[in-house]
Amino acid sequence: MAPNGKVKNTKAAKPRERDLVRGSLPEHFKALAIPAGIGMLFNTLYNVVDTFFAGMISTDAQAGLSVSFTVFFILIAFGIGLGQGISALVGTAIGAGTAIGAEKQVDADSDQTKDIATPKDIAAQGLSFATIFSGVLCLAGYYAIPHLLDLLGVFNGYRDLAHDYLMLILFAAPAFMIAFAANGILSAQGDTVTNRNALIGGFFANCLLNPVLIFGAFGLPALGFDGLAISTVITEWFVALYLLSRALKSRGMTNVKLPCFYPHLKIIKDIAAQGTPASLNFLTITVGVFVIQYFLQPFGATAVAAYGIALRIEQLILLPGLGLTIVLLPIIAQNYGAKELDRVRYAFWWCVLTGIGMMLIGAFLLLLGGKFLLGLFTQDQNVISVGFDYLLLAAAMLPAYLPLFAMMSFFQGIKRPIWTVWIGIYRQIFASAGFAALFIYVLNWNEWGVWTAVFTAVWSGLLLSTIIMIIVARKSIQGMGGPRVLIERTQQ
Repeated sequence: MAPNGKVKNTKAAKPRERDLVRGSLPEHFKALAIPAGIGMLFNTLYNVVDTFFAGMISTDAQAGLSVSFTVFFILIAFGIGLGQGISALVGTAIGAGTAIGAEKQVDADSDQTKDIATPKDIAAQGLSFATIFSGVLCLAGYYAIPHLLDLLGVFNGYRDLAHDYLMLILFAAPAFMIAFAANGILSAQGDTVTNRNALIGGFFANCLLNPVLIFGAFGLPALGFDGLAISTVITEWFVALYLLSRALKSRGMTNVKLPCFYPHLKIIKDIAAQGTPASLNFLTITVGVFVIQYFLQPFGATAVAAYGIALRIEQLILLPGLGLTIVLLPIIAQNYGAKELDRVRYAFWWCVLTGIGMMLIGAFLLLLGGKFLLGLFTQDQNVISVGFDYLLLAAAMLPAYLPLFAMMSFFQGIKRPIWTVWIGIYRQIFASAGFAALFIYVLNWNEWGVWTAVFTAVWSGLLLSTIIMIIVARKSIQGMGGPRVLIERTQQ
């Protein structure tokens, strides 16, 4: 209790925050990546639970959910981009404060370098922008959803299911945006524990709400497929409010006052400049899934459902590697802001080599247990067969995904996010559509043509990303070096 009777918030937040400019980088990865990976596991399991209950309704329900997620990911893309933009800017501001002689965390009221806003100002502006922007997305989504379904070529039996689901999900749009912004503030300070706790809580809440709302219980009517959407809306609002409360109590927002939330044009422009490319990058992922869904439509609900289920399984296997690449962003941001360039290089290569090892293990698991995992979600043998075809190539793509994602975090962390957009446009749009057209219409490979197009786009995208990273690193951090930097730093 402070002398004025107010409760200090720094003690509660301190154990969850880390100074990423000092100390062992592998230890930082361990401390941040394990909670992040666990949180992502439960977030993916959240989607798996929805897929499972959709399968209890019908194959059309699973196909409708798969299509809905493709459209819904547009909202997610904006949220992820905003969160990453805030995380990069807050992390860089903290690192810059460390470089000019601050203590472990920059005091919220200390002077910064003249061109960098304080962490609390960036954080407050990010939360305000997230709230306002979510309203714009709701309005745009209301009018755009039917047209997006048209673009996907969805005119069959599960179109109405997908449309109704998406309309209900719009009520969760503000919650998603606030949650991503708040988590960006927390992760920039080295706190991935709070988001982990929020995602675990959201998972269990969804497990309880799904059967109650879908099939009816405790006097509530059976809502069927709509129950999946309503469960998500309720859960996401609780998650958002929890993350928001923790962000406001974090050290980076100590002594934040109401005027900090008033629009500040320069900071908003900085957030937009950093977050927009990240959002566009994730939107290219959405467009890429649109492309895959489009080329799958002629093969019917079986192919669409198989892709949706197989994609969930692939995401589960990717989780350990994704946990590493996600925490790479705040680590690079803080060290880049502090001009600790050797630590930036070390962090990147440690993440890549460790993650590739994880992905090789994951590929082995996919090959051995793919059919079993597919069977957990559907009893339709045709769906299992088509889905396993995708998983065969997914196993060969896993080692490429890890360095690809690490490079995206690198570009974000050194405040060069625009390159993620160009790489995404190539991989998700031009490569996916071009190779799919070639393999399906010219070579007549049917569903295999779609899977092979994804495979080719991923590996060629990795090649393009590597070339760009080498060029950008030379200009920004005097070169990326190579895996040998791990040995050199260990010997020092």
